[in-house]
Formats: sequence, C-alpha cells, structure tokens
Amino acid sequence: MARPTNTTGKKKNTVRNASTRPTGFYYVLGAIAIVGASILAYSMMRKPSEVVVTQAVAPTGPIGPAEGYLIGKADAPVKIIEFADFECPGCGNFANVTEPDVRKRLIETGLANLTYYDFPLPQHKNSEAASNAAACANDQGKFWEMHDMIFANQDQWNTEATDNPKPFFAKYAERLGLNTGTWETCFDTRKHQGRIMANAAEGEKRKVNSTPTFIIGDKMYAQGMTYDAMKAIVDSATKK
Repeated sequence: MARPTNTTGKKKNTVRNASTRPTGFYYVLGAIAIVGASILAYSMMRKPSEVVVTQAVAPTGPIGPAEGYLIGKADAPVKIIEFADFECPGCGNFANVTEPDVRKRLIETGLANLTYYDFPLPQHKNSEAASNAAACANDQGKFWEMHDMIFANQDQWNTEATDNPKPFFAKYAERLGLNTGTWETCFDTRKHQGRIMANAAEGEKRKVNSTPTFIIGDKMYAQGMTYDAMKAIVDSATKK
C-alpha cells in the first residue's frame, strides 16, 4: 500500500512510523516494571522456611546377605528357589494359578519347600514398593499373606494403574489385621531396602535375567510353569 502524500494548502498529515508508540503504551510498560520489581522484592524478603524441599527417604539399613522368605519345612528334601517381581504378570499368574497346588501338594506334604527372593525389574516402577510392603508385613509374621494379597490385586496397584501404590498396600495391611502404624513406619523408612537389594543382587549373581525364575535342585528354569511340570521336576530331584 502506498504511503499518503501531503496536499498543498491543507493541514499537514502526521505520519506514524514503525517505531512510534502511543502514550498509553508507556503507562502499560511502567506498570509491568512496577509489578516485576514488587515480585523480585518479595522473593528476596521471603524466609528460608517458606521453601518446600522434597527429599527421598534413604534406606535405614545396609545391604547385607540375601535373605529370602521360606514356606515349608526347612529340612524338606527338595528346595525350590523363586526369583520374582511382584509386578510381573507371569509371576502373578504363577502365584494365583499354580502356587496354591504347589503349596498344598508339594510343600504341605513335606516333599519340598519354597523360598521367595525379591527381583524387582526396573521397568516395573511399583515392584520395589510391593517388596517393601511384603517385607514390613513379614515383621509381623505375615509375609506370605501379604504376598498373596499383593499378587491377587496386581491390577489395582501396578505401574499402569497408579503412581502411588502405598494406599493399596496399607489397605491390605489393614485387612490382614496388622498393626498399621508399625507397618506404615516400616514402609515409609524403607527399613528392609537393604534386604530387597541383597536379594536382587543374589539373583544377578546367579545370572537371573527374567521373572519368574526357579532353581530346583541344580537346574534353573527361567519361565513360569504348571503344577504338573513342577511336580515332575521335584520328583526327578527327589530321586537324585
């Protein structure tokens, strides 16, 4: 578009160039400056106690020797070792479908015992918290009851369902009749973090790289299995 030209004998038009700003602009600019200065002054005068800092709770105990959770007679002729992740679907399937038969027909009869070791996988963000919840239940003699409840309700608290699994575990603790105050203190301080890490380290030392993994006799089985498959392996180990 062409710029307007002056006409002789008429009042000269005022042409506003690109850098010209109306007077009101400077009032707005001044107001912004005043507000900014006020915010800066407030920030400088705030007391340090007003700053909220979130800090992770450090484990209260050192990493010690691996210590699994035994079910069955300590002197049973066949020992089944399980490395599992509470959030692993395959582990959940074994716990809910196969393990009831294993307990009733192999463990309660004295043919075998089973020791559970924590092996939380990094992609399962809530698995370590589940191990923590079960370890704290173990302090009150109910590891296996909590183990069963955690696996039975895996879809409620897993990583896909929530990023805050504690309320679910607290509800399970209450259902099991635990002293919930004691359990919560244990959970919040991560009292058994060292044990969980030691169990995972034991799995790594044994070259475990998937869950569930079972060691029966002198053989490793990196897979879930049916009751019949496990019974056959136990029978073979018994003969040896």
